[in-house]
Amino acid sequence: MPVLTFADLITRRSLGTLYTAALTALADTHTVHADPAVYDRAGLLAHPPGTIVGAGGGYPAPQRWTRDAAVNAWSAGSLLAPAVGRNTLFSVVDRGPHGPVVQQDDQWWDQVVWILAARHHYRVTGDRDFLAEAHRTGANTLAVRRGSDFDTDAGLFRGPGFMNDGISGYPSPPASPDVRSSFILDHPGTERLMCLSTNCLYVGAQSALADMADSLGDTEQAASLRADAARLRKAIDRHLWREETGTYAYLRHEDGTVDTSQEGAGLALALLCEVAAPARAGLILDHTHWQPHGVVDVWPHFPRFDDARPGRHNVMVWPVVHGLFGNAAAAAGRTDLFARSVERLAGLVAGSGMGFYEVYDSVGGEVDGGWQEGGSGRIEHFVSQPDQAWSVTAYLRLIHEGLFGLTFTEDAVRLRPCLPEHWGPVALRGLRYRDMTLDIALSGGGSRVRSCTVDGRPAEPVMRADGTGHHTVDLVLGV
Repeated sequence: MPVLTFADLITRRSLGTLYTAALTALADTHTVHADPAVYDRAGLLAHPPGTIVGAGGGYPAPQRWTRDAAVNAWSAGSLLAPAVGRNTLFSVVDRGPHGPVVQQDDQWWDQVVWILAARHHYRVTGDRDFLAEAHRTGANTLAVRRGSDFDTDAGLFRGPGFMNDGISGYPSPPASPDVRSSFILDHPGTERLMCLSTNCLYVGAQSALADMADSLGDTEQAASLRADAARLRKAIDRHLWREETGTYAYLRHEDGTVDTSQEGAGLALALLCEVAAPARAGLILDHTHWQPHGVVDVWPHFPRFDDARPGRHNVMVWPVVHGLFGNAAAAAGRTDLFARSVERLAGLVAGSGMGFYEVYDSVGGEVDGGWQEGGSGRIEHFVSQPDQAWSVTAYLRLIHEGLFGLTFTEDAVRLRPCLPEHWGPVALRGLRYRDMTLDIALSGGGSRVRSCTVDGRPAEPVMRADGTGHHTVDLVLGV
């Protein structure tokens, strides 16, 4: 495992200690045996290692969940343990009538996040065998979803928000007091919502599948997918962009009315999936509301919730959502917001005994699962589950892709760091990338590379994927 070292003692004790804890949790707690009868339905898992990244504690087994698997591979698994990352992605793939397809369960709207994670895995590893299977899987999955969920009138994909499988993440209606269930699709009309985060993921998935098609020589399919992505971007802008406030709305109802709440994951994905034009990135970041302990799932409170009883998928800090926003800030070069993102998340985890829980109260920072309608027919208090893998990988991604700016392509990794000046010099040593081991050191502060040396010689901040051996990369940053 790589080693992260901050020269500043205070930063080392907070951010550095948490990095070590996250690595240990990923390797020891979350890397679990994959029962072939449960997780190898497509016959694609590799034995050895015969392991995957599990979703976490508190929930019963099996945990064969597409969103968790994809997010954890995308955020850290594929980089730190490529064979485990590959297995994690294939653990949620079935054999369909037309070949491999992401499992077709009752949470269908988030299936395409798998395609983004699969492209990332290929770019990190260069595994051509994986690429071929991932392309077939992604193409089959996208075809199913487009046939079932694309609204031709609006030009958007239907379905709930990426993170919001609980009804507390929505206004009323569609939340219905007559339904005794927390699951979103049990409430009438929810399958016809058109949400920012989900549509941003479709843009990203179409672009990712286009890149995979290009890598396999299918330029015609790649061009068609990129045209689809461009049309979808325009539809998102047409229906959800709010010029008067400089940000995106949360969702469009079937009747065309728009809920203008702030969706944390949606805004982050608008930047990370390149839905928002570059000129809008600053507006979105500046206009995003922060609670005392971070960027929340949905802001503000829906009328049935408040600070005393915040909605579980409403004004609560989910580290996986907050982390995505931090990475979006880093990608835009905003060291101020990036530092705040990392430090807030580190404070939450440290305050909960390094437990990496799934949800935290946004005002007090306590571990709390929030409130949501349940089987009793009343709003109930939920538990925040411990040992959540995507809370762990959210922090690891903030360090690898945010702080050090690791940006993977098919044939290289480019370094686009985002170093808050008050953190001081920092080094990441022993990072494995394909057939290389990298020691990366950052000094200065900012997001502009002022100078770069590789093994002591001036160079561009890029390492080609065909390199071998041990290399030292030193970058000096400025504003």
